[in-house]
Amino acid sequence: MTRRQTASIVFVVLCIVLVAAAVTLNIGWILVNGRRLAPLVLGVTTFALIIAGLIVYTVFLVREMGITEQQDSFLNSVTHELKTPIASIRLYLETLQSREVGDAQRKEFYRHMLQDADRLQHTVEQVLRAGGERQKRKLEHRGPVDLGWLVQECVDTARMRHHLADEAITIVGSDLQQPLVVNGNVEDLRTAIANLLDNAVKYSEKQPQIVVQIAGATPDTAWVRVKDQGVGIPKAQLGRIFNRFYRFQPLGSKVKGTGLGLYIVRSIAKRHGGRVFAESTGENKGATFTLELPRVTN
Repeated sequence: MTRRQTASIVFVVLCIVLVAAAVTLNIGWILVNGRRLAPLVLGVTTFALIIAGLIVYTVFLVREMGITEQQDSFLNSVTHELKTPIASIRLYLETLQSREVGDAQRKEFYRHMLQDADRLQHTVEQVLRAGGERQKRKLEHRGPVDLGWLVQECVDTARMRHHLADEAITIVGSDLQQPLVVNGNVEDLRTAIANLLDNAVKYSEKQPQIVVQIAGATPDTAWVRVKDQGVGIPKAQLGRIFNRFYRFQPLGSKVKGTGLGLYIVRSIAKRHGGRVFAESTGENKGATFTLELPRVTN
């Protein structure tokens, strides 16, 4: 149990004790002034306000402590995500500077440094985009987007970025009679789908087995569904995983990340008039994320 969790429990218990004391005093006041209407009404009203104030204050305090803990966790995660690739790049550069290496080894060093640079850029972009999502209210640069084409592009990028075999990510439903077209911002939608794929890869154990489905759920809606066979999500966590800074961390697992990816997906979905939701039957049973968007119909 963390220090803040202990403090939260202490404040909740203290609130319960104070409310119980206020109720006891209120009952005593009623018994003493049962026949005098004015003091009775005044006392009951005052005690009710005190009790309400205690409850509201405690709820607010515990909520703020939870937000502070999430922010601290986010800062620690971002610090790790920034320091690790920087330290790796520095190590390779110092090695190249301090001694002679063969062409094959030099190319291998360059490849690792480029991967670390990509990881560093991805982290920075996620943080900047998450900050921008809070400011955006309207969808800019809207246009028709073919989901089949976009999903194929995102899957190809994910395979290359995570060094996956073609069979690690399978696309189904891409051979539809008519293209599934939505009206939106192609860069935003690319980011949303890419984040869902990255999330599925990160939370997959060993070799990822991911299925991406493209479907016309109804005549007016289109789905991009990403299903993995990873660590799964407890039902109690399904409503929280899209919150900013929140990261579900299974026992014994050290999944890296900033806790911003799914928050960004939800923000993009809302701005497009759609939604995103998650399904899972529990831990170690995989998870399915569905991005639902309004469909353009002829």
